[in-house]
Amino acid sequence: MNPTINYITPAGFATLRAEYDHLLGVERPRIVEVVSWAAGNGDRSENGDYLYGRKRMREIDGQLRRLSKKMKDAKIVDPAAQPDKSRIFFGATVTVADENDHQRTVTIVGNDEADADKGRIGWGAPLARALRGAAVGDVRRVTLPGGERDYEVMAITYPSG
Repeated sequence: MNPTINYITPAGFATLRAEYDHLLGVERPRIVEVVSWAAGNGDRSENGDYLYGRKRMREIDGQLRRLSKKMKDAKIVDPAAQPDKSRIFFGATVTVADENDHQRTVTIVGNDEADADKGRIGWGAPLARALRGAAVGDVRRVTLPGGERDYEVMAITYPSG
């Protein structure tokens, strides 16, 4: 898999689509209504509802453009369809152990759906890059902000189709 392509899981794409649809179908129309009402109240230079509404509308439009670009550039990959489940590729859930035998389980997902608190690391993260293609028992050196660490791959799983 090409690391420069914006890979994303079907669930991650659905999340982007839901956010886009909510902003376009709910948030933006509500702000347009507030701005229209506020504009009808006269002097716009000191009208907080109008000024805030215009600012919020620009923010929503910017977010809609960003989400649209992310969805356009996304390559949806279903991890359950991975033909070689013995190695680490996009969508794998991996258990690794460091030099002190502390185990950590992470799922390699698209950069747009990464959430470290939930154990979801982006495809472009240092640990994910180091683990690509590894099999159970392989040891990989990872350069992290705190220095280099070695991780041994303990287990690899993929979601079932």
